[in-house]
Amino acid sequence: MSELRLFYHEDGKLKISKNLDTLKKVNLKDLIWIDLNDVSDAIETELEQFLKIYIQEDEEIEEIEMSSRYMQTDDSIVANSNFLLDNYTLEPVSFILKNGILVSVRNVDLKSFNETIKKIYANTRNFPTGYHVLITLLETRVEYDADMIEEITDQITGLSKTLNTEDDLDQDILIRIKDLQEKVMIIRQNIMDKQRVVSNMLKCDFFPAELLPRMTMIIKDINSLFEYTRFGFDRLDYLQDTFLGLVNLQQNKIIKIFTVVSVIFMPPTLIASIYGMNFRHLPELDWKLGYPISIFMMVAFSGAVLIYFRRKKWL
Repeated sequence: MSELRLFYHEDGKLKISKNLDTLKKVNLKDLIWIDLNDVSDAIETELEQFLKIYIQEDEEIEEIEMSSRYMQTDDSIVANSNFLLDNYTLEPVSFILKNGILVSVRNVDLKSFNETIKKIYANTRNFPTGYHVLITLLETRVEYDADMIEEITDQITGLSKTLNTEDDLDQDILIRIKDLQEKVMIIRQNIMDKQRVVSNMLKCDFFPAELLPRMTMIIKDINSLFEYTRFGFDRLDYLQDTFLGLVNLQQNKIIKIFTVVSVIFMPPTLIASIYGMNFRHLPELDWKLGYPISIFMMVAFSGAVLIYFRRKKWL
């Protein structure tokens, strides 16, 4: 849904406007945040001319090169980052900071933005500039990333509990492991993107010094999330190895059964082959007890092989 929101201070209170004409009435020093959610090109152009900024196209925002992800001039910062949706799709978001005013450009509704707005209204004094809004957005996004990692961890634990015996083996389990691996990889990619952006902001000369400890804490939180994702990868690799190991055991048991059956029937097959030959002078050809004795020999040799296997504990 297309939406424009302007956040500004007036008489000590935070106000919000959805009309771009408000820019002409508000003192720019009181303006802290302009949120553009899938707005038209005309609105972006008007805002560019008024604030003397450049809003990137979608193709530029999605570029993966570091020079495109973060740019800094004498008085402004342009930072592009990906925000993860509930369906594990990466949604690009662009942030422009100039003269303490934050401009955010996105194309979909994001929970972290809505949560940040709640935090702003809960304590407006903590958000005097757009810098504070941006840091809160990143903090909130990292919190959501942590929640998604926790959800993935619960799914991995649940999957691990279903994989107990060979009877639980199913092709769907391997597919679920692959899907979880892809989700963990996407989360890791997402938090790595945040790490690069925040690390570059820490080097910014004009970023408020009071926010540097919060940025440092974001880096520490991101590093801890890296450990959780690495742990998730290790658990999934272990589950995959366990699954393949159980499959190999199952196949070995099947091959073992076929091998035992083949060995058991080898003596009867040999006896039947000998007495099934059509030579004219076969000694036992006229022997009256030949048939029952042949049957007895077949059973006896098969039983002997079976007893031998049991004593060796091969069965």
